[in-house]
Amino acid sequence: MMAAAAVTRRVNAIASLHVDATNGADEESRRSSSAADNSPVAKRINDAAAKDNDVWVAVQEGDMPAGNSSQPLLFRTMKVKGSILHPYRFVILLRLIAIIAFFIWRIWNRNHDGVWLWATTMVGDVWFGFSWVLNQLPKLNPIKRVPDLAAIRHQHEYSTSGESNSNLPGIDVFITTVDPVDEPILYTVNSFLSILATDYPVEKYACYLSDDGGTLVHYEAMLEVASFAKLWAPFCRKHGVEPRAPESYFGVKRQPYTGSMQEEFASDHRRVRREYEEFKVRIDSLFSTIYQRSEAYNRKHAKDDDGVLKATWMADGTQWPGTWIEQAENHRKGQHAGIVKVVLNHPSHKPQLGSPASTDNPLDFSNTDTRLPMLVYLSREKRPGYNHQKKAGAMNAMLRVSALLSNAPFLINFDCDHYINNSQAFRASMCFMLDPRDGENTAFVQFPQRFDDVDPTDRYANHNRVFFDGTMLSLNGLQGPSYLTPEPCSAVPRSTAWSHHGGEHTRARSTLFINTILDGAKKERRSITPVFLDEEIVTSELASLMTCAYEDGTQWGRDAGWVYNIATEDVVTGFRMHRQGWRSIYCSVEPAAFRGTAPINLTERLLQVLRWSGGSLEMFFSHSNAFLAGGRMHPLQRVAYLNMSTYPIVTVFILAYNLFPLMWLVSEQYYIQRPFGTYILYLVAVIAMIHVIGMFEVRWAGITLLDWCRNEQFYMIGATGVYPTAVLYMALKLVTGKGIHFRLTSKQTEACSSDRFADLYVVRWVPLLVPTVAVLAVNVAAVGVAVGKAATWGLLTEQAQHAVLGMVFNVWILVLLYPFALGIMGQWGKRPAILFVMLVVAIGTVAVVYISFRATYPVGWSGMAASSLGKAESVVAAGSSG
Repeated sequence: MMAAAAVTRRVNAIASLHVDATNGADEESRRSSSAADNSPVAKRINDAAAKDNDVWVAVQEGDMPAGNSSQPLLFRTMKVKGSILHPYRFVILLRLIAIIAFFIWRIWNRNHDGVWLWATTMVGDVWFGFSWVLNQLPKLNPIKRVPDLAAIRHQHEYSTSGESNSNLPGIDVFITTVDPVDEPILYTVNSFLSILATDYPVEKYACYLSDDGGTLVHYEAMLEVASFAKLWAPFCRKHGVEPRAPESYFGVKRQPYTGSMQEEFASDHRRVRREYEEFKVRIDSLFSTIYQRSEAYNRKHAKDDDGVLKATWMADGTQWPGTWIEQAENHRKGQHAGIVKVVLNHPSHKPQLGSPASTDNPLDFSNTDTRLPMLVYLSREKRPGYNHQKKAGAMNAMLRVSALLSNAPFLINFDCDHYINNSQAFRASMCFMLDPRDGENTAFVQFPQRFDDVDPTDRYANHNRVFFDGTMLSLNGLQGPSYLTPEPCSAVPRSTAWSHHGGEHTRARSTLFINTILDGAKKERRSITPVFLDEEIVTSELASLMTCAYEDGTQWGRDAGWVYNIATEDVVTGFRMHRQGWRSIYCSVEPAAFRGTAPINLTERLLQVLRWSGGSLEMFFSHSNAFLAGGRMHPLQRVAYLNMSTYPIVTVFILAYNLFPLMWLVSEQYYIQRPFGTYILYLVAVIAMIHVIGMFEVRWAGITLLDWCRNEQFYMIGATGVYPTAVLYMALKLVTGKGIHFRLTSKQTEACSSDRFADLYVVRWVPLLVPTVAVLAVNVAAVGVAVGKAATWGLLTEQAQHAVLGMVFNVWILVLLYPFALGIMGQWGKRPAILFVMLVVAIGTVAVVYISFRATYPVGWSGMAASSLGKAESVVAAGSSG
């Protein structure tokens, strides 16, 4: 589903095994730790709970489950103040009562002369009420949890005999990518540079890139990353640089200095920036470099009988085993051998200080640890005829490979277009995993998505703060948030990625791989444990773990690893963890732990949401249905998953309501309900209350009114096109049995240097836009007809008054669709005044046409409709069809 990072327990990924961490020395860690404790980053994280003292209050220790008194608590729990929470719950109850009274009133006063339309709207209103209840119930007890970095340093990082020790657990970091064009390679290299330079004991984590395209560009980019990181990582450690993705760091004009060597910073900064610009040139030229090299080798190795062999060659003069530039048998997308390349080996456990400044190296790293963590490139085998299960399959292959190379007890995974924005992010997640209260029962820690390069007004609600800072935060009061990884980032214990179900033979066919699982069961927490065996044996085992046939006849993808056959594999995988009784934590820190890139183009954004909503419906019509969760899941957690997997269905009724104004073209008056005045009063009451509830949520979630408005607008945009399309796709899948194909969201931007948000004004027409365009046109026409009626009959007549009431609904729909209208205007969308002029002209034109038609045909459309449809007095006074 969406992008957000998560930390996961490895053993939970395989089986309910428990692991221990081992101790290791890290002198540089001790030095940087003490500095970081007093840095603005650490202070902003530790003071996050104090920022909203007028909204949040600390939960007293007596209110929490009893913990181990010998260990400090590693996070603080905050709850909403009663002065806000109790009125919030009261308004929710009041609205529920009002909705029930509204339904009862409608049943008592049903329309007998238009039963079919009355019944349709009644079913829609009931579904609206039901979906609102599903959405609202899990929000009744919002809880905030704040990591305590000082406590985790005191507990797990200490000094003995002048030497620093750390018993923080090991972490394997998973990054996935497919296409170096749709997912620009500059994003990927910045992601890895931020990982290699993050503030965590170097020997305690390893980085993995899974390249599902099998391209040489990605591998050579990792070689360039390893080379530049030798300069970048020590520079970050020496000067306390934040953020540690160079593109973002150098993109900020003014950065407060937080290090301890300010006199050297200016010269170091200039040198590193110059090296980074040269690094970017090399990255940008990789495509042409590889092509030219391959052409040269192909001419050199030309065959007399078959002509020139169009292979793709590596720098060492060997043929690339993955996808070639000019694709050939066994070297094309979807058909190539498995590849594992260790770019950087495991570092030693002792710090390695750099060299002092010299002519060749003007940067002084004599007091800075220059080690780098392990870095691995891999691409699993691809063969025709196999369902490779997209990202879920790649994650499972990476899970197996990493078990042999590092086997860390915790996993962190996020997309290649995200980077670590806060160097304390790993420690923040470990605060929850290692906490004595409930750490052993925590399956994963979920971080919210935060994006760079989104337009200042966030036209298409890319930040999605209402969902993350509202809905996901509130789930902390239950079993925890759902697992979301495609764009935000997640921290997961390796143990939660495995399953209770089935014996070892259902999950593993490699003896060495099985041994890594058993090794994980021996210790509760442990560090990275590299396999020290014969290289040929390990290579053979790795090749076996990445083959297409490895998972045949096993429980991989169902009861082990990431779940298959569903577009939102992350949500379903999290559902499985919650179903087994695990808990999860939502963690939002300042500055944001992770940041990434979002599609600001309207079409790409809608295609992204289509994939999410289609995957949600697939979840409902699968064995991962919330009704089948079992007794270990909290009842309200079940409600949350039910809402998450059914929310697109209600939009079918929203689309119908938005098209009801078409009836004005058939008859002068349609009444949804009589008496009409009472009906309007009920609508005003229930709609007003939902907005009051929204204001309470804005208050405790800490979002802005603009965030809330953009969420409302984009929901309507999705409800009139994307979500009904997802429902249609799901219906076709149920009928035909064929799955849904969702295109990878392109992150490639057409923005030029002179216009940072140029992609915002690019129109890419797809059928997905047509329903929303139709709704926009219908409601513009409805406003025009209402104006025409008022001009024809006079404002004081009953017909005109009903028309004006209907027009209020139509205008509200137009306000909600305003971002969509700007999006389809392309470059003209830069001048919103043009849109308003076009709307006025269109409304005026429709009004004039209506007045002219009434003057020519006094009987009007009402008489014509009556003669063709019989007595059609039923529902909707023009636009009050809302």
